[in-house]
Amino acid sequence: MKRFLTSAVLAAGLLTAAATALAAPLKVGVSAGPYGEILDFTAKIAAKEGIEAQVIEFTDWNMLNAALQDGSIDANNFQHQPFLDNQIKQRNYDIVSVAKSVVVPMGIYARKAQKLEDLKSGATVSIPNDPTNAARALFLLAKAGLIGLKPDAGINTSIVDIASNPKNIKFVELDAAQLPRSLDDVDASVITLNYAVLAKLDPKQALLLEDDQSKWHLVWAVRKDRAEDPAIKRFIALYRSPEVRQFIETRFNGSIIPTW
Repeated sequence: MKRFLTSAVLAAGLLTAAATALAAPLKVGVSAGPYGEILDFTAKIAAKEGIEAQVIEFTDWNMLNAALQDGSIDANNFQHQPFLDNQIKQRNYDIVSVAKSVVVPMGIYARKAQKLEDLKSGATVSIPNDPTNAARALFLLAKAGLIGLKPDAGINTSIVDIASNPKNIKFVELDAAQLPRSLDDVDASVITLNYAVLAKLDPKQALLLEDDQSKWHLVWAVRKDRAEDPAIKRFIALYRSPEVRQFIETRFNGSIIPTW
């Protein structure tokens, strides 16, 4: 009888602990900007299903994976796979991607130039200084016809992999958050959409934007030991719902592209 009571008490304790864990707010990290708006909309839908989600915005990209690794947040949604792969390699994070998110187009912006052809010989162009976004910027510049890359250029491409530079463009590598501010000092800048929007730049005025074929789509990332967490999986499923897709298409008018 005593053994039965002990087992019953233990089982009740486990159930209580599980219920408490499920009741705890789901903490989702995101970089400041439009990504957060999408998560806030998803959180409202999740609340109707009894899933409380707290969206936490970070201004420093590098802190998002650190917070995920140490358990300060349960999931994040801000990075593409090459960026995550690079962070895992450099910092030995125990993090995996579990679902595609959206394509958030990087764009080429300028204060004075109205079109790509306006960029003169010797123009100065600022690009992100983190390796994966630098590669992404170089691919976009190559697509624009401003530079040519080596045939074997991949996601780790850097300025040393530029095979041709007909306009003799000079590159300035800056922290991604600083790129919009650099527009007064350079002829053009290659900026990710979240920072462009924060700086009140209009993506429709970009000289060139990535399209829906970009391989730098965002991913949902979690720690490996949380990959099958039911609350996280359900929140991501709600994010990838028709309702959220419609919100994205209406709110951002094609400047953010769902992958579902």
